[in-house]
Amino acid sequence: MALAAALDSLRCGPPDIHSWDELATALRKANQSGESSWVRGIGYHPCVAGDIDRDWLDRFIPDRPVRLQHRGGRLWVLNSRALEQLHIAADASPPGLEWIDGRPSGRLYESDGWLRSRLNSQFPDLSKASALLASYGITGITDTSPANGSAEWQYFHQCQQDGRLKQRVRMMGGHELWQCQDTALLNRGEFKIHLLESQLPDLDALCADIARAHDSNRAVAIHCVTLTELVYALGALQAVGTMAGDRIEHASVTPPEQLATIRALGLRVITQPNFIAERGDQYLAEVEQVDQPWLYRCAGFLDAGIPMAAGSDAPFGNPDPWRAMQAAIDRKTPTGRVMGEDEALTPEQALGLYLSNLDHPGTEPRAIAGGADADLCLLRSPWCQARGNLTNKIVRMTWRSGKLIYESGDS
Repeated sequence: MALAAALDSLRCGPPDIHSWDELATALRKANQSGESSWVRGIGYHPCVAGDIDRDWLDRFIPDRPVRLQHRGGRLWVLNSRALEQLHIAADASPPGLEWIDGRPSGRLYESDGWLRSRLNSQFPDLSKASALLASYGITGITDTSPANGSAEWQYFHQCQQDGRLKQRVRMMGGHELWQCQDTALLNRGEFKIHLLESQLPDLDALCADIARAHDSNRAVAIHCVTLTELVYALGALQAVGTMAGDRIEHASVTPPEQLATIRALGLRVITQPNFIAERGDQYLAEVEQVDQPWLYRCAGFLDAGIPMAAGSDAPFGNPDPWRAMQAAIDRKTPTGRVMGEDEALTPEQALGLYLSNLDHPGTEPRAIAGGADADLCLLRSPWCQARGNLTNKIVRMTWRSGKLIYESGDS
């Protein structure tokens, strides 16, 4: 749903926007559209214009309410008109709203649920996002939103029934999700735990959540984008014990010691090689040099015998899996610098990151065989030719359960 919302949002950061002037121009254009509805911006990074606030936004969009999301997804920046429409007051503000000298700065942290409720937001139409994914040859997705519950489950099911959502779905979420009933196209996934280094949960509480999931015969998926988060997650899993299917999401920084622990615990890893191609230059500038060799590893996990699959983290990453495969092969940043050359994969290894079953990521790839579900895509050229450059639009047709869900308009 975040991807669906992003497709109708204003891009405010790399690779679309790179400078103060470019962002100011985009915001002025949005303000001059003649509409009075909200402007929803996404993908902002401080490399564009620093730590912006309400006053900065007011200079360019004074007439419409605007909410601009940081690239990491945990921060919204609101302008003054937005704060007015949300009826912000000192005695009735969300806990995540920053106040400076008795005045809201416009920075709203970790408050997505409050914001949705305040705006009375409806679930977005999934048609455009689903069609885009089908054009990439995608027949199944794993939705990893931690807050998924029965309402999201019912919405996804209805969208699959009426054709707005063409892919089969494995849905992660909270404990509430386990009361839902699987269907042919919608299955319950892991209990999702989203760690944040600056606000790590109490270790005993984290262990209790993991144990509760395991007691329900449900594996856990733990989001770890920093080394501290990874060490914390592994410590909890060592204390509680693991079960088949437990996985680490991202494993963005994985030095050898943690790699060995992941292997010993029998965990899977779902990584995002596309971030090297999308954010690599910023990583080189911002990540400590000692950690750079261990960023978004690929070959290292495979060589260690750790089951590994790939995802996009869309909308925070580009949803095109072929671009992610190419990133896993050449490991190039946007400016062409190579990061972690020893972590590069062959085209066949990169393709394999996307071929396993949704409920067993990183295991044996699905095979085309008589009687199997016809979830597959047809490329424009033989693999022996396509493997040389996967960034071109190479999918010609896509089927899910034997039903054609995408066909390119040209031969």
